[in-house]
Amino acid sequence: VQSFQFLVAMLVMDTWQYFVHRYMHQNKFLYQHIHSQHHRLIVPYAIGALYNHPLEGLLLDTLGGAMSFLVSGMTPRTAVFFFCFAVLKTVDDHCGLWLPYNIFQHLFQNNTAYHDIHHQLQGTKYNYSQPFFSIWDRILGTHMAYDLLSRKEGGFEARPLRD
Repeated sequence: VQSFQFLVAMLVMDTWQYFVHRYMHQNKFLYQHIHSQHHRLIVPYAIGALYNHPLEGLLLDTLGGAMSFLVSGMTPRTAVFFFCFAVLKTVDDHCGLWLPYNIFQHLFQNNTAYHDIHHQLQGTKYNYSQPFFSIWDRILGTHMAYDLLSRKEGGFEARPLRD
């Protein structure tokens, strides 16, 4: 039962966050006055995951979390585990590091590299999905594929495959 509630909460949160996040990019007023604060981070870093305007935090995180909790029917105890998991996943998506044994990067297509593309200048109209799946990007044509390239200085760089 709890696994099913977790899955439902993940789908509800992803759906809410995709559409609100995409709308914040498409509405010039909301982007300029609210969401652009988060995109000042051209190169994401872990704590920057939650660097956003208070209204964005309310719309995306608080309302999305409340709906996930209510629709899934999870208990408060299960919700604590779910929200800790969601925050860890969100912070990991913004860490900017492709770590070899990071389970999130292997379990989810929506990972550090996927979200890093969104923060690059040519990717701001793509890869809106967060924090778990990339379903809505794929269905609605906002998915931008990427390649991980080894850097001679060490590490990897996410490069979009689309011009």
